[in-house]
Amino acid sequence: MIKLSNVNKTYRTERVETLALENINLDVAPGEFVSIMGPSGCGKSTLLNLIGLLDAPSSGALALDGDEVRKWSDGKLASFRNEKLGFVFQSFHLVPDLKVIDNVEIPLLYRRTNGTPRRKVAQAALDRVGLASRIHHFPTQLSGGQQQRVAIARAIVGKPRILLADEPTGNLDSGMGDEIMDILHDLNKNDGTTIVMVTHDDRFARRTDRIVRLFDGRQVA
Repeated sequence: MIKLSNVNKTYRTERVETLALENINLDVAPGEFVSIMGPSGCGKSTLLNLIGLLDAPSSGALALDGDEVRKWSDGKLASFRNEKLGFVFQSFHLVPDLKVIDNVEIPLLYRRTNGTPRRKVAQAALDRVGLASRIHHFPTQLSGGQQQRVAIARAIVGKPRILLADEPTGNLDSGMGDEIMDILHDLNKNDGTTIVMVTHDDRFARRTDRIVRLFDGRQVA
């Protein structure tokens, strides 16, 4: 499903060159739930951005669904992101002046899904995360945990095969964090969604199939 071979990522400015990732080799099987751990600045989010096709390796190979992405056109990259990938972020990234239902519909707009089917699918996604009664609320009217549920609903509304979660419990208390993890486990076990999650919380990492540890841009476990 996801394969990185000898991947390096370097950021360059006129005066400074920073090696963010060095010689990363990682295989994630279909339906696997993997957590990525390590101290701040070790390259966790950079790795997630590469897998999510938001950035490209400086060297090495990244393959998704058995196909090396270096060969893909910009159009295919965008299509794969929209159709096969879902993203959940620590800071939710909801549009504050859009109602919950409209936030969840956003990925479907890029697929040019018609209004009535789009609304029906978005409602089903919100029902899946337990927020069917809040579809007409605005994000500011919700708790942090509820906002993260909306973000998950938006991420899964297009039924992605891969879900990438960057610190999805980072802004939540432990109780809300447990609820978010329960939703992720439900998606993984019942839908077969492959999940790669960045986390600082060892308790939540232990609930995943495997832990990948980074330190100073290198894979240490």
